[in-house]
Amino acid sequence: MTAQVHRPFEESSGAAAKPKKAKKSKPEKLSRKVYEEELTKLQVELCHLQEWVKDRGERVIIILEGRDAAGKSGLIRVIKERVSPRVFRVVALSSPKEDKRSKLFLQRYIEQFPVSGEVVIYDRSWYNRAGVERVLGFATDKQVSRFLQDVPIFETWATDAGIILIKLWLEISKDEQERRLRKRINDPLRQWKFSPLDLKSFTKWYEYSRARDEMFEASDLGAAPWYVLPSNDKKRARLNGISHILSRIPYKEIEHEKPKLPKRSTKHRYNDKLDPERVNFVKPLF
Repeated sequence: MTAQVHRPFEESSGAAAKPKKAKKSKPEKLSRKVYEEELTKLQVELCHLQEWVKDRGERVIIILEGRDAAGKSGLIRVIKERVSPRVFRVVALSSPKEDKRSKLFLQRYIEQFPVSGEVVIYDRSWYNRAGVERVLGFATDKQVSRFLQDVPIFETWATDAGIILIKLWLEISKDEQERRLRKRINDPLRQWKFSPLDLKSFTKWYEYSRARDEMFEASDLGAAPWYVLPSNDKKRARLNGISHILSRIPYKEIEHEKPKLPKRSTKHRYNDKLDPERVNFVKPLF
């Protein structure tokens, strides 16, 4: 049976509202209840996708790109929350060390490609060359130009080899990015997300916009098109992001016979309760 792709969520409402003449306003805030209900449905579908990928030996790459604080890590978290880390693997490469600088630029990323029955999520990818490396001066104009010429060939090779390649750009506004970055500075639970490069990148908004536009123009391929995911609203971005990923993969629900727990053997039975006088227990603080 073909799994049903989860369609855009709607909060239940009564009669159709009359059109208003007022200026456009922000969408109504999604309630936590609706968000969690819809997320659970989508995570069930991700589990169906997981079984299909394992059963068919498929290879899937999901690329998440976007500016700092656009919501990539949050989307990854809810994707991975209910699936196996043996099937869904996240790749977030750091800056290359000296021993890796001698490698071909794409080599580091190819080494992380999925094997049969695996989904790899790139939290930033080879498109670093067209984005952060270009804007912050870590790559020359010649290197960037060569990359933009080569990347369509590279991705065509990957998709021709049977890899399902999904590319998402998380789009955030200037005001929302600033709000999130300021929150990171003051929140000890988010400070680890902040890096010195974020400060430098923050001053180069339009340089990033131009880099994004040229990246789209060079690499928006038929087999691997770019899709823009508006991400000012974190909850809606996560739901829409997962829905889109599911819609791009022709998965089916794999029927499995439910296992039955066998009876436990009573052979070699003894009192196996642990003695607190002989073993150390964690102090119960809660």
